[in-house]
Amino acid sequence: MNWILLITAGLFEVVWAVGLKYTAGFTRLWPSLLTLAAMAISVGLLSRAMTSLPVGTAYAIWVGIGAVGTAVCGIVLFGEAASAGRLISLALILCGIIGLKLAS
Repeated sequence: MNWILLITAGLFEVVWAVGLKYTAGFTRLWPSLLTLAAMAISVGLLSRAMTSLPVGTAYAIWVGIGAVGTAVCGIVLFGEAASAGRLISLALILCGIIGLKLAS
């Protein structure tokens, strides 16, 4: 169950990271409120997942999901570059996430 909480926390990290783009420096009310809610949910779920998961593993996986997910959203939503180097780097992060899960 804690792994599901951790993955969900990572997905909410993607939501708030992308949401920051839409807040315009927290000058837009609804995007700002949704982003702040996603932040609270993400950190809350991470905290719950850490009750039984190793802190280093849980945090690294949370950050990895957030980093990969945010980078992919940047490519898809904002037209950021999808160069071979970026895609290989994202794949390496994903391999690290999988490795941490398998090693736990």
